Amino acid sequence: MRTLSFAGLVLAAGAAAVVAACGTSAAGGEAAPASASVGRTDAAAVRDVTIPSGTLLHLTLTTAVASNTSQVEDAVAAELTNAVMVGGQTALPSGALVAGVVRAVDASGRGKGRARLALDFTSVTSGGRRYVLSAERFSRQAFATQGQDATKTTGGEEVRFPSGTDVSIPLAAPLTVRVGK
Repeated sequence: MRTLSFAGLVLAAGAAAVVAACGTSAAGGEAAPASASVGRTDAAAVRDVTIPSGTLLHLTLTTAVASNTSQVEDAVAAELTNAVMVGGQTALPSGALVAGVVRAVDASGRGKGRARLALDFTSVTSGGRRYVLSAERFSRQAFATQGQDATKTTGGEEVRFPSGTDVSIPLAAPLTVRVGK
């Protein structure tokens, strides 16, 4: 009978563990069938979905913007209020983060006319991935007050969108996102 030293026993056990982890048997050298292993991703479980141009994105602003306080290029943040569905599958979930910028702003004031505010939404983040999007500009102009002359000489109302304001923007171009099955 042959005896192994403690070090030899440890090496033999380690070799057996490596063989088991690799899925091969020492005798035949053939790969054993793989079971569902931890950390393995199934490429078939993820696919690209294209959201068509013209699809409305319903958003809730999470930052406040106003014609008298915002500046061009100020960041604007929002969340999708409704999931975007394509072919019965969720392409973008409710709550996905949408980012944009103030593109144009005119405060009301003496001789300036009515206030105006324009926002461009430029990206959406979903499933840990950020996607560049092309959407139509969201723009609003203040209502005229007591006639145009009063607005032009004394200033009028400002355009204000507090956090929590709902806005809808149509996609200007298709948007392809990666989704799980």
